[in-house]
Amino acid sequence: MKKCRITVMRKASYPDLMERYENPMENACDMETGQIFIANGWEKPGGLCNSAWDTMSPFVLALSHGGENFYDGWMKNPRSVMLSCNDGFRPVSFLVEALEEDAE
Repeated sequence: MKKCRITVMRKASYPDLMERYENPMENACDMETGQIFIANGWEKPGGLCNSAWDTMSPFVLALSHGGENFYDGWMKNPRSVMLSCNDGFRPVSFLVEALEEDAE
């Protein structure tokens, strides 16, 4: 089983949708562009948003066990995926890459 690197690539925000549909929130997302997390195999890294992990954990599990080439060649690097969390108001995009380093 391998480790996976999870990099925050981009944060989006849709204020018009927030104003129309969302109850006010003080701190909805702590992710920062460029932030990196290392998953030890399929284990959720500390500090990673639970909602984001729910979205990406099946892919991290597959990558950590040697899976690749998701969706018939979707990614240039077959041992990676680009995913977004499921927050429709402020989605965060993550690049998940399998590393050569073995999980502990």
